[in-house]
Amino acid sequence: MRSSFQHTGLGPILQYFFTQHLVSNKRASPQTIVSYRDTFRLLLQFLQGKTGKPPAELSIADLDAPNLLLFLEHLEQKRHNQICSRNVRLTAIRSFFQIVALRDPGSLGIVTRVLAIPAKKTDKRLIGFVTKEEMDAIVAVPDQTTWAGRRDHALLLTTYNTGARMSEMRGLRQRQVKLEPNHCHLAIEGKGRKERLVPLWPETTRALKRWMNELHGQPDDVVFPSARGTPLSSDGVDYILQKAVLAACKRCGSLKGRHITPHMVRHGTAMALLQAGVHISVIALYLGHEHIQTTQVYVQADLAMKEKAFAKIAPPKSPFRRYRASDRLLGFLASL
Repeated sequence: MRSSFQHTGLGPILQYFFTQHLVSNKRASPQTIVSYRDTFRLLLQFLQGKTGKPPAELSIADLDAPNLLLFLEHLEQKRHNQICSRNVRLTAIRSFFQIVALRDPGSLGIVTRVLAIPAKKTDKRLIGFVTKEEMDAIVAVPDQTTWAGRRDHALLLTTYNTGARMSEMRGLRQRQVKLEPNHCHLAIEGKGRKERLVPLWPETTRALKRWMNELHGQPDDVVFPSARGTPLSSDGVDYILQKAVLAACKRCGSLKGRHITPHMVRHGTAMALLQAGVHISVIALYLGHEHIQTTQVYVQADLAMKEKAFAKIAPPKSPFRRYRASDRLLGFLASL
């Protein structure tokens, strides 16, 4: 009886996981579904090479912890994935095995071993970000006498204003842009299908009004389309940014030799808010962070804030004296 449990087919549960659990039950974002899909593509190809079985013939037993550990090692050593990428793949696998526990109780032993696989710790590095001066130079680059230049200017300015993720900007629809007389803002649909309202600066409002009047689109049309009218790709947005950064180096020397990513623009927005005295909980809402702990990294990266706090610490007026134990027992403990 036990062996029949171990040979439960992988295909039906995996199909349920993607078509029912992620789409209907969790309403996962398209980005999450694509990430999970890519994880299992890589995993099934790896297991096919290891076991010699076609993916359609794999069982839950083939995904036991030892094989998954080999797969994670393969990602790091053969595919040269960073630890954070390895952990993202493990998160997808763990999510799947939570469904395996519900739909195939006979595999609970395998499920327990898989869920016990730990995520690897990564080195905590300070985040990279662009300063306001650097971003001003970047935003000023696009030639606003051309269609593409006006789009790029509005895109870069809106991205910095809102601190939006690249996927949020690429998928921004015209109905999400609210240019009302007394309150201009974007209704951004972020991770976990959470909507947040982000106010717009007067400069951003003017740029978006000009751009939206030029588009003459429908409410569900994207705000920043490609020349073909389709949503910009990730590579397309990165190309626009890199082109602007390269040109901005001439007027802003601190950009020379740096690789500026769209996410560093988002970090720059957060740092500008923090340095302006905005409370960290408000910044978390502004950026769409689910947990305020995520926003703490900006405090750690702000050297100017640390120096200001350090300056408030008054040096001690009395001379420093070394502590001496008052009896032999305390002396013994102090000597350890």
